[in-house]
Amino acid sequence: MKKISISYLDTISGLGRSAEIWSHYQRAAPNFDGLEAIGGINISADVEKDFKIFLKDRPDLKKLDRSVCFLIFQAQKFIAVDFDRLETGLNVASSRGATGLFEMYLKDFLESKTSSTAVLSSPTTTLGNLSSFLAHELGLSGFEMSHSITCSSALHAVVNAVAWIESGRTDQFVVGASEAANTPFTIAQMRALKVYSKELNSEFPVRSMDLEKKKNTMVLGEGSGLMLLKCGEQSDARAYINGLGFASESVEHPAALSARAECFQKSMKKALEDFGEESVDVIVMHAPGTVRGDQAEFHAVEDVFGDILPALTSNKWMLGHTLGASGLLSLEMAVLMLENQKFIANPFYKCNLPEEINSVMVNAVGFGGNAVSVILTKA
Repeated sequence: MKKISISYLDTISGLGRSAEIWSHYQRAAPNFDGLEAIGGINISADVEKDFKIFLKDRPDLKKLDRSVCFLIFQAQKFIAVDFDRLETGLNVASSRGATGLFEMYLKDFLESKTSSTAVLSSPTTTLGNLSSFLAHELGLSGFEMSHSITCSSALHAVVNAVAWIESGRTDQFVVGASEAANTPFTIAQMRALKVYSKELNSEFPVRSMDLEKKKNTMVLGEGSGLMLLKCGEQSDARAYINGLGFASESVEHPAALSARAECFQKSMKKALEDFGEESVDVIVMHAPGTVRGDQAEFHAVEDVFGDILPALTSNKWMLGHTLGASGLLSLEMAVLMLENQKFIANPFYKCNLPEEINSVMVNAVGFGGNAVSVILTKA
């Protein structure tokens, strides 16, 4: 595959904004303030404060969902980046899209005596409004789309962007992902699947990569991110995409994986073939904090890499599971390790530290067994 540069990357999450997130990773200090009351991990208090100030100055965003507003809030920083907006494509990923707004409109409809709903209930809750409003904010006029492939949505957006660049139709592509799904009905859905943590007040409620745990410990998080991909070597590159793999598997249950995650085995092998190497230095695991999900992915890594495993880590024990945005947040973690040449460890999984970090694989998988593996190398 062509070498693809990550020339811009900005996220917001429970750990804050990109500029400060490295220090949080170094302290390994997740922020679970209010988790028991909220039921999920929201963006950090500092970012929330700035976000509310921004929304106060933008009354035109009042009718848009929080997930869309996240992206437009981040776009204010991205606007200053110099790139050709006429030819740049855009793909925004989300598992749930306008979750809060959809739930509000549905509640109002069910309680309405006239069975009516608000005029803008459809255009502001369809998935496409994520990309359309962001494209307008950034002044883009190229190809734009939104999509959901559940929890692997962000990495599938990367797959799409790379395909466009390799086709020669564009040299640049914006990848976005946003999730603001910490809502009563969505959390109830996760609890119905019996994958949600019952110990929200514990020190580390999300025991991602704890392979000895006996209970599911997934907790939802919210966050979003924007990334600019360019073709070839670039002076502003933060890292390069040098391998890409994707695969799916037949599943017996809509939310299950096979015991050794065959889809991950296939996606990792394809990415390694692209990369032209047999191994990588680090893998950022999908590891949602469920018993079977974490174990299945680990067994897939064992089957692909044998006795000499790369260093393994994850970030959901701090960020929660940000669903469709999670892959982009994992990519950021990979970029930070490549830039700083320092491994970010997971407290529940012990491994040998890599002497150098020249390559990092990032995994994600969604309901239905759709897996993606992306390999990054340092700039």
